[in-house]
Amino acid sequence: PRPAPGASAEPRPGSAAPAVGAPGALPTPAAWRVEEREQSAERQVRHALARVGFGPRPGDVARVRALGVDRWIDGQLHPERIDDRALEEVLATIPALGATAASLLRDRPPPGDRLADVVGAVQAARLARAVASERQLHEVMVDFWHNHFSVFAGKSLVRYHLGDYDATIRAHALGRFRDLLGATARSPAMLLYLDNAQSVAEGTRVPARRGAPDGAPPRRRGINENYARELLELHTLGADGGYTQQDVVAVARALTGWSVEPRGQGAGFRFRPLAHDAGPKTVLGTRLPGGRGMADGEAVLDLLARHPSTARHIARKLAVRFVSDSPPGALVERVAATFARTDGDLRATLATLLHAPEFFAESAWRSKVKSPLEVVASTARALGAPADPTPRTARVVALLGQPLFGRSSPDGWPETGAPWMNGGAILARINFGLAVAAGRLPGATLAGWSESATLRGRDAAGQIDGLVDALLGGEASPDTRAVLTRGENPLAGRGATGTTGADGADEPDAPDAMGVAGADRPDVGPRRAPRRGSPAAPRLDPFALRVGLALGAPEFQRR
Repeated sequence: PRPAPGASAEPRPGSAAPAVGAPGALPTPAAWRVEEREQSAERQVRHALARVGFGPRPGDVARVRALGVDRWIDGQLHPERIDDRALEEVLATIPALGATAASLLRDRPPPGDRLADVVGAVQAARLARAVASERQLHEVMVDFWHNHFSVFAGKSLVRYHLGDYDATIRAHALGRFRDLLGATARSPAMLLYLDNAQSVAEGTRVPARRGAPDGAPPRRRGINENYARELLELHTLGADGGYTQQDVVAVARALTGWSVEPRGQGAGFRFRPLAHDAGPKTVLGTRLPGGRGMADGEAVLDLLARHPSTARHIARKLAVRFVSDSPPGALVERVAATFARTDGDLRATLATLLHAPEFFAESAWRSKVKSPLEVVASTARALGAPADPTPRTARVVALLGQPLFGRSSPDGWPETGAPWMNGGAILARINFGLAVAAGRLPGATLAGWSESATLRGRDAAGQIDGLVDALLGGEASPDTRAVLTRGENPLAGRGATGTTGADGADEPDAPDAMGVAGADRPDVGPRRAPRRGSPAAPRLDPFALRVGLALGAPEFQRR
């Protein structure tokens, strides 16, 4: 097995890390031969930019082509070496971003009606990073782990903890899986969302509910299996990982007492010894002696993180995200082997995946449908738009069906394409592209796009060739070229019925995860026939219309 790429390039203590792209900074092993892969060298560059990051910005293709695709991937595997100060300056302008759960609970106690700006700040920062960070792979992995360890902002007090939870994911996104698993297991957002904060040993006496009559007797409570079940099924082993209902109960017992501090005492993680089930337990055939307290839960996390089923489950999910909706079994096994051999080293695991022949196979080219987050982020990047420090662009993602932190079920937003291509989703994406061309996406203007001035001066055929190269990966089908030539919406006349999400449900007037609805939303989503007095559809000149149609084309909607 190959060592992790770039392992020999760590800077000496006290020395500056080599700049990504600097000569000799990240040598490419000879075993990775660009010419032996199925994709052409040019496709490899564009494919890597679309998969390892959120799509290319103007000039990125040329830069990665000059650097070499493998060296660029190696650089992305070491985000700590990449200068991202420009983005940090943007994030510093989001005043509510640094608020901790403890400060929010103190200053804006429940029901927290004034919390929308803080939730919006976390959403805005997440999208701003996807658009503007130089550490693109890190941001892709943050998105991956937010779906893997999904929490819902609308549950309990989870919204107060979103900023802290995002920071937890970020800190471990390319580290060791066991560290990430443990950090999420102790996160108040997770403990509240999946009810482990209230899971106690059977028969534990707890105070009467708030508001109960004076003198009301203590209540008796027991274990809650919600987190234990999702820990096994979603976070580690997988649905076919070989566990039983008895294992779910044993894991829930091991995690009793893993809870959250009271609001006035910091609101962080707290282990409650008196609420813990101190009896012996057996998990996946491993006996846990009694009387060990919090060590029970840590032992369970150790066992799950190093289980072969976990290696296969994580490997397959990563292969689905980066390669195809139905990844080759041989690739999954190799990635799982690296995960197991390196004790869950995510950087090494990703190196095996991203340098694999299957990653650069012809069958992988444009095989993935973009999620709404990827559509919006890649659009902003393609037009060279700056990061938006306001919640407006994040609301656009919600309009297209994927409110950030808005998935109510614990399985996270889909990583496969079919759930995103139902109902009015295709029309919604075409409408989005046209709205962007009309200047309705914050910061993304044709006047500010570096390619615009050159392309406007060409004839229709020249404009189409330029748009195919700049926005569509250098290749477009005859049907797409025909649409751009005619300059007509291919779905014109088919009325949209509302915002269509990943579950296929029409939500014509539903608020997004921040409770923003109707006129407060940016005018970029799908729409019904205009009502009397409503704004007319944007009038676009022929060039702007071609840009909008290119952004809505199948080639742009795939990565």
